[in-house]
Amino acid sequence: MSIASTAPAPTRPVGPLFTPVTLGGVPLKNRFVMAPMTRTMSPGGVPGPEVAAYYARRAQHGVGLIVTEGTVVDHPGSSYNPAVPHFYGDKALAGWSEVVRQVHAAEGKIFAQLWHVGLDPLAGEALGPGTALVGPSGLVAPGQQVTEPMTQAQIDAVVEAFAQAAADAERLGFDGVELHGGHGYLIDQFFWAGTNQRTDAYGGDIAARTRFAVQIIEAVRARVSPDFPVVLRFSQWKTADFTARLADNPQELEEFLTPLARSGVTAFHCSTRRFWIPEFEGSDLNLAGWTKKITGKPVITVGSVGLDGDFVTMFAEGTGAGTEGVGGVLERLERDEFDLVAVGRALLGDAEWVAKIRDGRSEELTAFSPAALATLD
Repeated sequence: MSIASTAPAPTRPVGPLFTPVTLGGVPLKNRFVMAPMTRTMSPGGVPGPEVAAYYARRAQHGVGLIVTEGTVVDHPGSSYNPAVPHFYGDKALAGWSEVVRQVHAAEGKIFAQLWHVGLDPLAGEALGPGTALVGPSGLVAPGQQVTEPMTQAQIDAVVEAFAQAAADAERLGFDGVELHGGHGYLIDQFFWAGTNQRTDAYGGDIAARTRFAVQIIEAVRARVSPDFPVVLRFSQWKTADFTARLADNPQELEEFLTPLARSGVTAFHCSTRRFWIPEFEGSDLNLAGWTKKITGKPVITVGSVGLDGDFVTMFAEGTGAGTEGVGGVLERLERDEFDLVAVGRALLGDAEWVAKIRDGRSEELTAFSPAALATLD
């Protein structure tokens, strides 16, 4: 029997975060999500036994939902590093099947994050000359064109690659998928005006720039069961530009989100660097809060959760992390601003992080250290 099924019920201040919730028909035992974190520890793109054990440990210690690191779809240039796991090919899929088996044996739930890096400058350096990198307008950054815009045939091939990966995920027993549409990677390169200067149906205003993602979502939906969860992760910021924004106000955000919500997305994973920072002036709602208000869809909030030095006090006092907080995780949950909260680096530093928070063992928490990035402990 797992640790999660035998632990005592938590008491305030963290108890509400350990209430069950259902996401797209998938029952989750609490509100905590392991955020997707690239590990580059799958040589040849194949996740091995140590990868399976890494995810299973987090499930054993009470994480409600695990979202895998980004796994690349079957398309040239989809990766930027040969040790990023693939989500295609017999060996890689067999590796992921074992990950699912072990996570489920630990009474956990797991979604596969599907990814295409697109025109990432790191990709060419890592994979060598001749790599077929693609982007909507061939722009690696605003004003920096390095290749030709994607053709319709290339667009169609990427859409099919995502659809096939999602179908494989369901076949392998994953509980859902997340499409990586943030951080300046391919789907986000279509979203952002800075890298999408197309004049066809894939370019134009903020709603038109969602067309590529909408086609991917619709293709995925056509290949999986009607109740199979499909989450879209998006962000304002980009890896190469933390100040970049898709939407400058709630109206623009609504124009962006509406076609995506209508296309069949189950939930949105709203990536911010600090969850407690308001998204727009005049309201203390963060990106997840605005997304839920606009779409009515379930949302996952994320951004430096658990990196505060006094995590439990953060809940009890209703403050954010550090000195600039405008509302803690618990307060935001109780006012229905989000449904789930993703934890990243804190779970790298301490596989038992969720269980320790649940059981009131905050004095035992192991702080995140960059050394954790080098291991799969």
